Amino acid sequence: MMKRRDFLINTSLSLAGAVVVPQVLAKNDTILGHNNKRYRINTRWSQADVSRFPVNDCHEMVQDQKGRILLLTNETKNNALIYDKNGKLLDTWGTEYPGAHGFTLFNENGTDVLFICDNNRHQVIKTTIDGRVLMIIDYPKETGMYTKPEEYIPTETAIAPNGDIYVADGYGKDFIIQYDAQGRYIRHFGGRGEAAKHLLNAHGICLDLRDKAMPSLMISSRQQNAFKRYDLEGNYLETIGLPGAWVCRPVIKGEYLYAAVLQSESRQGQQSGFVTILDKQNKVVSNLAGSEPTYNGPALSEMYQTIKAFQYPHDVCIDDEENLYVAQWNSGKTYPYKFEPVL
Repeated sequence: MMKRRDFLINTSLSLAGAVVVPQVLAKNDTILGHNNKRYRINTRWSQADVSRFPVNDCHEMVQDQKGRILLLTNETKNNALIYDKNGKLLDTWGTEYPGAHGFTLFNENGTDVLFICDNNRHQVIKTTIDGRVLMIIDYPKETGMYTKPEEYIPTETAIAPNGDIYVADGYGKDFIIQYDAQGRYIRHFGGRGEAAKHLLNAHGICLDLRDKAMPSLMISSRQQNAFKRYDLEGNYLETIGLPGAWVCRPVIKGEYLYAAVLQSESRQGQQSGFVTILDKQNKVVSNLAGSEPTYNGPALSEMYQTIKAFQYPHDVCIDDEENLYVAQWNSGKTYPYKFEPVL
């Protein structure tokens, strides 16, 4: 399996502090996507001063109850950048998360809280919306699968309505570890192996409540170009194949599932990412900067980047007006792009 460290070495790094906008997008009038999910790109959405508020890898984004857009970066001068929807920087916080990666927002009895996965610290940290630490979950020695913190590299969390916490060890051993709301271990599942229930690069996880009768977990098996669905007790349900797509975390808004695709399978390490959108039946309906989704019966044709709009997109945030925001990893310290729906 390609390790994150090796991938960094094998990809070209842009100059520090540079904001690189592909020439084709310079006028911000390019429309991307297919069918009823088409968007106009805005590469200059962020109004942050790069000299004062730098970013490194822009890993993930969420929208809080106030309508603000929060960005998580592993730049310890300001781990969290808080914007309004027009790209004005409102506030920043955080200097203690050198491996900031996963960023999940949960409404806890009417109050927004955040869960940060830190790759370097090998921990999950629960905070208030302004960064005050509420709880720290260390490496899951209770599972019997880990002998030291370094074996555990969490990448994402999902929070059930009852407060149960599901942690994806996406850069470690690919287990999903379930805790109760107080951080007490319940069970683990997934992990590597040859069976359908196993995972390979379990990069992202989210709660899927689109089917009210059967709530489930949608989990990235990124190196297998797939999402895998499990019930809330960790029983495997199905695989949703996405040929050609190294999918990052799934994000569900309304009836649709959105995901950044880090890179195209056919062009690994070549800045070949795009964004994919699936409907309620988990069929791909649109690819932003990617090939038009084509099905031959139930079989989806291999997908790939067609427009050089992204380098390595890492996350998608959908706001309350259906705008998209895309954060990128290892992409020249580029601030996120905004995408406005084209009706």
